[in-house]
Amino acid sequence: MNRWIKFSVVAVCYLLWVIWLGNFWWLLGLIVIFDLYITKKVKWAFWKKKYEKGEKRNVWLDWLDAIIFALVAATFVKSFFFEAYMIPTSSMENTLMTGDYLFVGKLKYGPVRPRNPLTVPLTHNVIFGKESYSRVIEKPYKRMAGFKKTGRNDVVVFNFPHGDTVLVNYPTDDYYTHVRLNGKQSTLNHYGPVKVRPPGKEDNYVKRCVAVAGDTLEVRDGHVFVNGLPQPFIPGIRNTYTLITDGQPLNPRLLDKYHVSPAETHFDNRIPGYASIPLNTAVAEELRALRNIVSITQNIDVFPPDYPDSQLVLFPFVVSEDFPWTRDNYGPLWIPKAGTTVTLTPQNLPLYRRIITKYEGHVLEEDNGTVRIDGEETAHYTFAMDYYFMMGDNRHNSLDSRYWGFVPEDRVVGNPLVVWFSTDKYKSFPSSIRWDRLLKVRFK
Repeated sequence: MNRWIKFSVVAVCYLLWVIWLGNFWWLLGLIVIFDLYITKKVKWAFWKKKYEKGEKRNVWLDWLDAIIFALVAATFVKSFFFEAYMIPTSSMENTLMTGDYLFVGKLKYGPVRPRNPLTVPLTHNVIFGKESYSRVIEKPYKRMAGFKKTGRNDVVVFNFPHGDTVLVNYPTDDYYTHVRLNGKQSTLNHYGPVKVRPPGKEDNYVKRCVAVAGDTLEVRDGHVFVNGLPQPFIPGIRNTYTLITDGQPLNPRLLDKYHVSPAETHFDNRIPGYASIPLNTAVAEELRALRNIVSITQNIDVFPPDYPDSQLVLFPFVVSEDFPWTRDNYGPLWIPKAGTTVTLTPQNLPLYRRIITKYEGHVLEEDNGTVRIDGEETAHYTFAMDYYFMMGDNRHNSLDSRYWGFVPEDRVVGNPLVVWFSTDKYKSFPSSIRWDRLLKVRFK
C-alpha cells in the first residue's frame, strides 16, 4: 500500500509539472514513474548495484549514484526555478555591487523552456573555453506561466541582445559596435574570429527595466521620464559629477563608505579634483557640505555627444537630425508592444530593423524607399513580442539599451532573489567580504 501512496504523490507532482510545461508528450513519463514504484520491471538506474544482505558496498558506485542524482536535480532546479549568477561589472552600483553573488529566480516571470536541451549540466554557454551546448535540437521560444510580466523599474536578468555574435578573443566587447565603428572586415581582421550563439545562449546581463512595452521613454538631463512622468525615486541610481576640492583628494575611507570603486575615481591635480566621480543624489549633497569641497556639479551630456558616445554608438546608430540624442538626453522613444502595428518609414526603420530581422526572424529588404518583408511589399509591421528598455543604475558606467536597443521578452531570464555572498576585489581576504550585503533581498 505504501508504494501506491508514494506513486500517487510523485505522479500528481509530475502531472502538475507537465501541465505547467505545456508539452503533453512528457505524460509518457508517467509510465516510467509507474514502473519505478509499482511494477519494477526495468532497471532505469542501470548503474546502481543491488546488494545482497551483508555484501560490502561499492563506494565508487555509491558516489556515481549520488553525483548523477545531484546533477539531475540541480539541472532541473536551474532550468525551472533559480540559478546562480555573479555581478561582473559596476553598471548596477549601488543597487548591485561588482562581486555580488546572486540567486536569480525564474518563477516571477515564468521560466523559458530550454531551447537547446542538449547542454552540459550546470553550464550556460561555455565550458573549458568551448561551447557547452549542441544545436542538434533547437526548440521554439515558449515561456511557462509565471506570476507577472516584467514590470517597470524591476531589476531584471536577461540574455544580452547583441550577444548572438561574439568576438572569440574579446568576448566582453560588443561585436556590432566594432563593426559600426571599424567596418566588418576590419573587425574580423583585428578582433576576429567570431562565434554565433542561438537565442537564450547569450551571456546574462542584469539591469533595471525602466520602460515596458507600449511605454514612451525619454531621458532629460539624466532623469528618466516614462509616459511623461518622472521615474520614482530609487536610492541606488548614480550619475557622475565633477567634484572640485581644495587641492587634496578625498579620503579613501570616505570613498569606501559610499561604495565608490577605485576604478571609477581619478584625482586630477589640474582641476584639482575629480572629473567624473559616480554618486547618487544623497551622497552628492553630503559631500557638498564638507569643508574641503569647493564645488560639485552633475555631468550632463548635451548634443552633439562627446566621444565615444557618438551617434554611431548610441541606439539606433544613425547620424541624423532625427536622433539628436545623448546618454543624458535621449528619446522620446516608443517601446514596441506585441500585436501593435506601425507604419514603416525611413525615419523609424532603424529603430525596428533588428527586431524584424534578428528577433522575429523575417527577411527585410529595402529598395528606393520600398520595403519588402519575406518578399512581400509592405508599409506596415505588426510586432510579435513585447520589448523592454533596460538601463543600469550606475548611469554613466553602464552599457545598456541606450547602446544596443530593445530587449525582447524571450531574452528575459528572471529577477535577483538574494545576494548570498559578496566580495570587494580591491581588498584582500577576509576584509574583502562585504558582510553587510550577505543575504540581501531588496534591490530598490
